[in-house]
Amino acid sequence: MDIVRVGRLEIGRGRPCVIVPLTSSSPDALKAEARRLAGLPVDMAEWRVDMFCARTGVDERAVLATLAELKASLSMPLLATFRTVGEGGDCPLSDEGYASLCARLCESGLIDLLDVEAFFRSGAAKDIVARAHALGVPVVASNHDFHATPSKDEMVRRLLFMQDELGADILKIAVMPRCRADVLELLAATEEASSRARRPIISMSMGPLGVISRVCGQSFGSAATFGAAAKASAPGQMDVVALDAVLRALDEASGAEKR
Repeated sequence: MDIVRVGRLEIGRGRPCVIVPLTSSSPDALKAEARRLAGLPVDMAEWRVDMFCARTGVDERAVLATLAELKASLSMPLLATFRTVGEGGDCPLSDEGYASLCARLCESGLIDLLDVEAFFRSGAAKDIVARAHALGVPVVASNHDFHATPSKDEMVRRLLFMQDELGADILKIAVMPRCRADVLELLAATEEASSRARRPIISMSMGPLGVISRVCGQSFGSAATFGAAAKASAPGQMDVVALDAVLRALDEASGAEKR
């Protein structure tokens, strides 16, 4: 499997990378939230740009100015994510606006990874990924279903599409379980996709039923997991300190390679 290196962080090797979302809607609160991460067991921060823009709408100049201040407040890599309304985001944005914002974020030179929705409604995801790569920014291709869990074969298809058709560096899927069997379906899809893919995979089953997938994903091939330090950005995210404790206990029990 290809290892994605972001600074000293290696995604796809050893214990799962722990990512914490930054969800504040004001620059000052966002910077304070970022500074608090320094004392927590976090490998990477994710800036939820849509949550920052939820009250005011998207102003690219304001986003970039805030990004510069945010980056100065962080001591870890930064994943930039604008989640569209169709996949659970907090701020409406046109197709053209989404593509433009992704480009501006990459052009800033201030982000370490960019999230791109694999099935973005205009079909422009491949172009957005190519633009990010041209600017030297690795891409996490993502797909979220907040209503159900697709079949195992469909989830594997989506993950491999992200690699083979979009050329993404990391493949991410998050789905909502309706029963315990759905969680098993997600884990089975993760295991199969990770055995067939060349790129690291991030997978999770959301909500209370899916919490177990956030801590056991490594055993099935998931290279990262999301925890919450302030406000969760998706249902089922554990407190990051509790999440780290469980991951460390699993490492010790299994003898897994440490970071």
